[in-house]
Amino acid sequence: MPTKQTSQPLYLQPWFLFLGIMLVAFNLRPSITAVGPLIPMIREDLELSNGWAGFLTTLPLLTFATFSLFSAAIGKRLGNAKAILLALFILLAGSIIRVIGGPDWLFIGTGLTGIGIVICNVLLIPLIKNRLPQKIGIVTASYTTGMTLTAAIASGISAPLAIDLNLGWRGSLLAWAILIVVGIILWFPQVKFPKPPVNMNDTEPKVNVWKSRLAWQVSMFMGVQSLLFFTLVAWLPDMMIDRGLSAVEAGVLISLMQIIGLVGTFLAPIIAVKFKDQVGIVLALGALYILGFSSLFIHELWVNYIGLTFVGFGLGSSISLAYTLIGLRTETEKVTASLSGMSQSTGYYLAALGPLLFGITFDLFGNWNHLIYLMLLCSLLFTFFGVKSGRARIIGQKTEK
Repeated sequence: MPTKQTSQPLYLQPWFLFLGIMLVAFNLRPSITAVGPLIPMIREDLELSNGWAGFLTTLPLLTFATFSLFSAAIGKRLGNAKAILLALFILLAGSIIRVIGGPDWLFIGTGLTGIGIVICNVLLIPLIKNRLPQKIGIVTASYTTGMTLTAAIASGISAPLAIDLNLGWRGSLLAWAILIVVGIILWFPQVKFPKPPVNMNDTEPKVNVWKSRLAWQVSMFMGVQSLLFFTLVAWLPDMMIDRGLSAVEAGVLISLMQIIGLVGTFLAPIIAVKFKDQVGIVLALGALYILGFSSLFIHELWVNYIGLTFVGFGLGSSISLAYTLIGLRTETEKVTASLSGMSQSTGYYLAALGPLLFGITFDLFGNWNHLIYLMLLCSLLFTFFGVKSGRARIIGQKTEK
């Protein structure tokens, strides 16, 4: 008699896990990048100063930084898949709360969206390393590309949703809750995946990433590239509006810049894992940043567009390279989770300074050149910490020294 074939449960199939990862990734940027083109409307409607408007894009970064410290522990307690599902519900709640009232509700809801995003940010990396260990490069490339793609789309269509479709800034932001609901539905089966048993006889050497120089270098690299991205997304639209673009055109420009970066986002992890170290990649990206940001001193839109093409490719490459380095500089899943939490905590605290400090600086001096100076300084720091992080070493081993 023929033996009866038992099909593997849907949630155990790699393609379905990959699909779930992509849907989670699609929700990790729109609630932030959709805000930049809408800041003039929000500022006018709620009568916010430039400093408070800057804080609106800084607040998610502060929650990223703070809750990165607890995300690994939440994942250990609930299991990474269940913790990510919880995070998606928090993100959904924050997306609704921030549009229902005045400034207080706006900031509370924005904080909640940051908490939801960072739990997913931290736990996706060790989850991929644990459940798809042979495909770290391609899966990291895919989910960071998906994350960047939706970030670009959100930047590009948030103003048209608000203006052309008459949704206002509240309706424009709330529209992204639909994508979150889809993500929850497709991720829900993953909570059935069995949580790995705790090994009481675990002889794995203890590694304290907080005492590792290499871990700090990776964290600073993560922080500087995040500062570049979030400051630019928050304030470049206003800068380009001041140079003659409409709100819709400025949003489209930011969107196109990020779409160009998709090539780098996808290729950087795939290329990075093929080399012993990643120093050459970092030096190339640093040069692109310096050329691109320097072009903004010239008040010719076509020159700016060329420069922002370089910047967009660099931004796209940098985020996926930063995530890849977390896996390349660690040996075990436990250390990967610890470094992921540390780098995103310390990194995002640094990144949070960018939008807020520039908002305050612009209130004082009213000069857009200060934004360019900040970006150039960050480009140099990006190169320095990237070279340090890109050397072929492993945290906790003698090769780290």
